Amino acid sequence: MIYRSTKGTAPEVSLEEAVVKGLAPDRGLYMPERIPTLPKEFFDRLPKMSLPEMASEIAAALFGEDVEPDKLKALTEDAMNFPIPLVKVSDNILSLELFHGPTLAFKDVGARFMARLLGYFNRDNKDRMVNVLVATSGDTGSAVANGFLGVDGVRVFVLYPKGKVSPIQEAQFTTLGRNIEALEIDGTFDDCQSLVKQAFLDKELNDAMMLTSANSINVARFLPQMFYYFYAWAQLAATGADMDKVVVCVPSGNFGNITAGLIAKRMGLPIKRFIAANNANDIFYQYLKTGKYSPRPSVQTIANAMDVGDPSNFARVLDLYGHDHAAITNEISGCTYTDEEIGDTVCDTLEQTGYQLDPHGAVAYRALKEYLKPGETGIFLETAHPAKFKATVEEITGKEVAIPERLAAFMRGEKKSVELPADFAAFKSHLLKMV
Repeated sequence: MIYRSTKGTAPEVSLEEAVVKGLAPDRGLYMPERIPTLPKEFFDRLPKMSLPEMASEIAAALFGEDVEPDKLKALTEDAMNFPIPLVKVSDNILSLELFHGPTLAFKDVGARFMARLLGYFNRDNKDRMVNVLVATSGDTGSAVANGFLGVDGVRVFVLYPKGKVSPIQEAQFTTLGRNIEALEIDGTFDDCQSLVKQAFLDKELNDAMMLTSANSINVARFLPQMFYYFYAWAQLAATGADMDKVVVCVPSGNFGNITAGLIAKRMGLPIKRFIAANNANDIFYQYLKTGKYSPRPSVQTIANAMDVGDPSNFARVLDLYGHDHAAITNEISGCTYTDEEIGDTVCDTLEQTGYQLDPHGAVAYRALKEYLKPGETGIFLETAHPAKFKATVEEITGKEVAIPERLAAFMRGEKKSVELPADFAAFKSHLLKMV
């Protein structure tokens, strides 16, 4: 499979080059040259397939030309080796719980897959050190750090905004050591993301180090996220539900997650429509309303992983629909909620259903409550365990949130981070010291 830049002015590359480079030279994002359509018989078999089984077949359609079949099957099954249950919350709304992986966040899927794929491509380059740069507003850093921990020939730099991630999230990537370094940036997530993008375009830095990204700008991070959309559909189909009226709502920040779902739909997954649910950082919502994309500095909210003012994957959404605003709005609607509305949803849902939402899932659940049409069934992505936002959730509900042992273990570790200003020269200087 050939990969091309969304900006269209960079040379086409192989999957390996797209994964290792991360960002195209023209600052565009890589997209597959074509999106294969899966056969009808695959969908007929879906309800009886396990997650690793269906993920392996989907991966083969996308990556099978570039990775040996047995190796691809093994790395896919290894990356997907944890449960993703579909849980009924109310009469016509179900939660796809994506927080049962190692760091209790949905990004475990893409991070684990990318780590294994990069390891595969690096297997014959024992002297090659790949430096992974990842900006995080919360869960990306922990998923990537843990997914790549101990991988030979790979060093990871996690950039995160000082004071703007939860203590548990911070502990998940600042206590690991080994080949993981946490960089505490005095700024916002957008500042962190900007530093990463500037690094990829700096000739001196790229001549000295092999750089790639594990944010959703990397095709190996965002594409595997489509696996669980198929799995959600399969679980629902197994119940005998009307599969012609399935609506999926995605809490949206950098838009890698929903873009993966949109590509799943292009591959044949019969999802009726998508809802992109935003917090106060509603840049995409405003685009849907006006047709104009106007990025702005992000604002801090209680759904911090969605605090993104210039979502990178918006470029992929435009590319997927040929920059056609009408085509985008035909398949995607949007909504936006304040912190107060998010908190009310967390509290009310717990009282009325007994289901404990985290702030991000609450945005998506509320959207389905308000925007589902008669006869439709809604699936929302519950992207992280509520314990990752323990203080916020407990303040909202007045009830204790138990911390799973795997999270508690991180909290007992010693924090090690390097503080840096939101300044590219300082960031570049630090990286060059690693050479």
